[in-house]
Amino acid sequence: MKIDQNATDEVILGELGSRLARARLEKNLTQAQLAEQAGVSKSTVERLEAGAVATQLSGVIRICRALGLLEHFNLLVPEPIPSPLELLKHRGKDRQRASTVRESAPPTNRKWEWGETP
Repeated sequence: MKIDQNATDEVILGELGSRLARARLEKNLTQAQLAEQAGVSKSTVERLEAGAVATQLSGVIRICRALGLLEHFNLLVPEPIPSPLELLKHRGKDRQRASTVRESAPPTNRKWEWGETP
């Protein structure tokens, strides 16, 4: 959805929240990981993604609306466009969770020798 002057504050907050959630998932981050990196609480990330941030962001939206700058939100948080491979992988469904990254075994400095099992 494109953000424009006709959208209500609630619709804009919801759209920004869903875009932020999709951007987080593209980076394969959990809400907790993003919160830690951003220096905010996990509940703040949850509220932002749900579009439930109240007065501060709503005030920014109203000011931007009055100044005719709402369309610039599309540049600030662009609507993600999934790659064709992602669409096939998820069968057209939106991604819901970040996956965990598995750590590999640390490399050993010694050479492998014949007859040795890995």
